[in-house]
Amino acid sequence: MRLGVALGWHQLSWEELLAVARHAETLGYDALYHDGDVSMLARRRDAEVLDGWTVTTALLAHTQRIAIGSIRLVHFWNAARLAQSAATAARLAPGRFRFLVGVGDRPEDPRFGLPLPPVRERIAWLDETLDAATALWRGENVTRHGRFVTLERARVTPRLAPGALPVEIAAKGPRLLRVVARHADVWNVNLPPSPQRVAAAEQALADACGELGRDPASIARHLWIFTRVQARRDPAAALEEFRRFNPWFASCEDAELREAMLAGSGADCAAQLLAICQRLHLDLPVLDLSGLDATRARRALEEIPAGGIELTPSPTVS
Repeated sequence: MRLGVALGWHQLSWEELLAVARHAETLGYDALYHDGDVSMLARRRDAEVLDGWTVTTALLAHTQRIAIGSIRLVHFWNAARLAQSAATAARLAPGRFRFLVGVGDRPEDPRFGLPLPPVRERIAWLDETLDAATALWRGENVTRHGRFVTLERARVTPRLAPGALPVEIAAKGPRLLRVVARHADVWNVNLPPSPQRVAAAEQALADACGELGRDPASIARHLWIFTRVQARRDPAAALEEFRRFNPWFASCEDAELREAMLAGSGADCAAQLLAICQRLHLDLPVLDLSGLDATRARRALEEIPAGGIELTPSPTVS
């Protein structure tokens, strides 16, 4: 089973982040996601809050095999500049740049002079942006006079071959899942691995795909799973950390979250991970180590064997 790792909340310095990324690569991890939300400066006054795009390109340059990504938020970017930057990264590190996009929801963004329209409008903005970007990647001269994207015969090089840059969209609600159905190669399931919640989102995606005549099984599925390698399997301490680092899931009950995280020894976590992957049909489970220092992150990576967990394939249920 392929495994990824996520390192969020700007917990690590550049030197620590690079060392952990290289260690994950050595251990056989498939992908590393790091934090791309610089607006967290307002909350992390004691930390180095490194720009996600700059760190992505630096990590790609300082590693050899592991894929690297951080989320690109639509209101941070002009559509053509985003397409050009992503095409450049894909050219410099073929097959290793992860293009993950979302709509964001940080109330600090206006402090940076960034627009933060309502969610419905940001979803429409992302839809227009991806429509323009994919046309630009095909090498077209693109003109758009949309509500959010205005281009006049814009053109981007290098041109990308079909499939050279899979589009990964973080989504959980029906409106944004319709954008996944239209544009995504990968659905980043922006939910804890709760069977009931994921099933509802899965059905919304299947409905959207049905309207477009698309097979939902053609969209790969990635999901971040909050992980804490610790002496005891008791998830109480891990639950407290989950609440601190995932305030956007405040509506989830404690009992639900205890079943939706990995907590315990490396062997315990591996067994829980296998069960979650089989239940939710994941193509890439991602160990969410957000908030851990470098020592705890390295320990977690070492104790959960990337590529060493056997997963019996089962068909995706749509």
